[in-house]
Amino acid sequence: MQIPASFDYVRASTVDDALELLARHGPESRVIAGGHSLLPMMKLRLARPEWLIDINDLFELDFILLDGDRLRVGALTRHTALLESTEVARLFSIISDAEAVIADPVVRNRGTIGGSLCQADPAEDLSTVCDVLRAVAVVRGPGGERLVDMNDFHRGPYETAVAPDELLCEVRFPVRPRSGSAYEKVERRVGDWAVAAAGAAISLAEDGSVEAAAIGLTALGLDGTVAEAEAVLLGRQPSEELFVEAGRLAAIACDPVADQRGQIDYKRHLADELTRRVLRQACARAAQTQEG
Repeated sequence: MQIPASFDYVRASTVDDALELLARHGPESRVIAGGHSLLPMMKLRLARPEWLIDINDLFELDFILLDGDRLRVGALTRHTALLESTEVARLFSIISDAEAVIADPVVRNRGTIGGSLCQADPAEDLSTVCDVLRAVAVVRGPGGERLVDMNDFHRGPYETAVAPDELLCEVRFPVRPRSGSAYEKVERRVGDWAVAAAGAAISLAEDGSVEAAAIGLTALGLDGTVAEAEAVLLGRQPSEELFVEAGRLAAIACDPVADQRGQIDYKRHLADELTRRVLRQACARAAQTQEG
């Protein structure tokens, strides 16, 4: 039986209370909500916090709100809430796509967007989604509130820009006109970590050409988005030939490792194929919004 090292536990009542507890107990304290990432690491003693600060009562961080030209999502919003939101599905199909393939209903009912992003696992789906959507994280600490672009939020495997005395409170997604997005994942079995996955977000100009593009890969050794593949799309009309070229560049840009989930050549093939698929779907969805 795997048993965590001993720790103390306290339940925060507000964001300010949570920040005070983080400051009091120092860098050896960890925040917990769903716990589906942290608890397994504690059982393996890969994480040994002295204090767990439970934030499940911070209802002020549980919301999905369309605010002008941005969608605001509280860090304590559960995966199930994102999956079931008609507003999220209408604006960002990529989130709905990803949430449908995250783990299983038990995990989705308890896990949160904030927990997923702060875990910063290289195979974590929502990190890629937020990179692709150019999301902005709202982080609070003793010095007040600060905004962190998602490409600066993740600093490496299991490492983020959130300091030990800070708390991720919100994620903001910019809403762009004539836009579509998509996410696809290959896994060994339902609910497993990705062998490989890809996400894309496309904005079209009035003439139907690609005005803005973002492509991200999951579990393929790539930090951030695929700049070369994005650049080749700009200013051009969507076509199968264009998607093939972008997929080829994505396969070149990624840096997968061979493991029990597959060999390097196989994973590069997936990067190519999945990039084509999500671009095809994202462009089709963007065209639908343009027609609407």
